[in-house]
Amino acid sequence: MSKKKSKASTPTKPPTGPTKPKETKAASFKSISENRKAKFHYEILDSLECGMVLHGSEVKSLRNGRCSIEEAYGRIKDGELWLVGCEIDEYRQATFWNHPTKRVRKLLLHKREISRFAGRAKERGLTLIPLRVYFTDRGIAKCVIGLCKGKQSHDKRETLKKNDAKREMQRAMKGRTQGR
Repeated sequence: MSKKKSKASTPTKPPTGPTKPKETKAASFKSISENRKAKFHYEILDSLECGMVLHGSEVKSLRNGRCSIEEAYGRIKDGELWLVGCEIDEYRQATFWNHPTKRVRKLLLHKREISRFAGRAKERGLTLIPLRVYFTDRGIAKCVIGLCKGKQSHDKRETLKKNDAKREMQRAMKGRTQGR
């Protein structure tokens, strides 16, 4: 007769020494369009990632990188968030199944996120501006929309001065390290 040891009879020891932390996958994405002017013209107070409702030809055109969000903005209507002014070029191979280039697109958010953003967006001087459109590693189109406040011209000049000073410091440090 063979004797099998049960798991209950063998004591388990806790691992000794350092344990390795679990590796997490970094979120990877393929950027399609970025609104670089938004950081110059607006002060970004808060941002939120949301999905986009798209037609098939729009997805194909986005995969080719044919999108412009420079003039786009967000609008809340009937408890839903809409992206207005985003231009996604026509997909040439779609022929008569193509989409209108500047149609209004629905953005997907939870109701509590919409209500939180809607309450803050109704404040005087605040605007919803799309900051970036991208595909996730799973192939889902996403849009990062920011709650922004417009900058005055003196604020813009101050930002430019700070950037120039920062650039000069980097040049000086670079020249100092290369001179050794």
